[in-house]
Amino acid sequence: MNLTKIIFDFKCQIIIGYFINLVNKSTDFLVFDNKYTNSSDKELITFFSETDDNRYVGILYQRYSHLVLGLCFKYLKNKNEAEDAVIQIFTKLLQDLKKHKIEYFKSWLYVYSKNFCLMELRKRQSLLKKELELKENAHFFVDMPDLDHLKEKERQIGMMESAIQFLNKEQKMCIELFYFQNKSYIEISEVTGFSNNDVKSYIQNGKRNLKIKIESLINEQPEG
Repeated sequence: MNLTKIIFDFKCQIIIGYFINLVNKSTDFLVFDNKYTNSSDKELITFFSETDDNRYVGILYQRYSHLVLGLCFKYLKNKNEAEDAVIQIFTKLLQDLKKHKIEYFKSWLYVYSKNFCLMELRKRQSLLKKELELKENAHFFVDMPDLDHLKEKERQIGMMESAIQFLNKEQKMCIELFYFQNKSYIEISEVTGFSNNDVKSYIQNGKRNLKIKIESLINEQPEG
C-alpha cells in the first residue's frame, strides 16, 4: 500500500476520533455505532433531527470525513487547513442539517463542503488583496520626511491629524478609511459610492498632498 495513502488514512482516523470526542464524550459510542451501522444516511439525519443526539452525525462523519478531507485538500492545497476545514464543516452540520430537507446526503455534502472551501478561498484572496494594497501604499509612511526623528508619538499623530484636515472631502474620507480603518479599495468604494479608480486616485493624490503639508508643518516647528 502507498505510504502517502497510509498516512492520509491515519490522519482521517485521528480527525474522526477528534470529532466523535467533540460531539459526544460518551464511552458507549462504539455500541451506539454498531446499533445504527446499517441505517441509511437519511435515517440518521431524521434520528438526529428528532433527538438532537450528535452521535448520529458522528456516524455520518465516520462514513464521509475521508471524502471531505480529500475535497478540502484539493481546493485549499494545505493539509493542516484541509483538516481544520473538515472539523469546521461537520461542526456546522450540527446546526445546518436541521435547516435543510436532504434526500441524498452524500451529493449534498459534496456541494456543501465545496461551497465552504470556495468561501475560504475568497476570504484568503480578500486578505491577500488587502495586503497587496497596503504594501503598494506602505511607502507613504516611510517616505514622510523627518517623522522618524520626532521625539514624541503624540506629536506625530497630532501632525498627521492636522495635515488631514487640509485635504479635500473625498481625499480625506478615502485616506481615513484606508489607513485608519483598514478598508480595501473595494470596501471603500462600497461605503462611499466612488468607483475603484476614483478611490485609488483620491488615496494617491491625498498621500501626495499630505506629504507636502507635513513637510510644511515640520518646517514650521520651532527648533530645540
